[in-house]
Amino acid sequence: MTGEHAPGLAKSDLAAIAQRTLDDYARRAEEFWQGTRGHDVSQNIAALLRHIEAAAPVAILDFGCGPGRDLKTFAEQGHVAVGLEGAAPFATMASAYSGCEVWQQDFLALDLPAQRFDGVFANASLFHVPTQELPRVLGELHAALKPHGVLFASNPHGNDEEGWNRGRYGAYLRPETWRRFAEAAGFVELEHYYRPEGQPRAQQPWLASVWRKAADTGAQRR
Repeated sequence: MTGEHAPGLAKSDLAAIAQRTLDDYARRAEEFWQGTRGHDVSQNIAALLRHIEAAAPVAILDFGCGPGRDLKTFAEQGHVAVGLEGAAPFATMASAYSGCEVWQQDFLALDLPAQRFDGVFANASLFHVPTQELPRVLGELHAALKPHGVLFASNPHGNDEEGWNRGRYGAYLRPETWRRFAEAAGFVELEHYYRPEGQPRAQQPWLASVWRKAADTGAQRR
């Protein structure tokens, strides 16, 4: 990874970070799809669904749905799934592959309906949000969840490094740092685990965590 986090990023810097990251995904859209379509994330999908209190079918936002692999799984299970994706090629692919509604939105410029979803599935997506903007983005996801809704997040963890990695911006947070961000946004932790499943701890770069929306306080920490 190159570059360290510079606090106080300007709007133009944030826009450039988002665009460069999305451009990299767009250039590699087919390569990414072929490389990830067979990944087994059933453990993550099950972790989200078992904590949702509402009766099925439930409303799910697949945040950063990519080409639509998991979006299709949710739909096939009978849930009302909506995808959100910033890279235009992925949004097109996801809609065609899953048959679901897909919103093309930049993570840093979200426009989400209030209290629409029972669950948000953020699998390998939120780590692309610069930490400067993470409180606002988590607050917007909190607001988009119904009361007692559930957020699932899977992010590569690290030692609070932040910067560019193979053409994409990422924040690689310590578990305790990620926990502070989520709690400050109004979420209560339900469980966490490391992935890939069944590997030695040193070979599990992904932290998966599940959170329940706490009661609204009137201030969504945006």
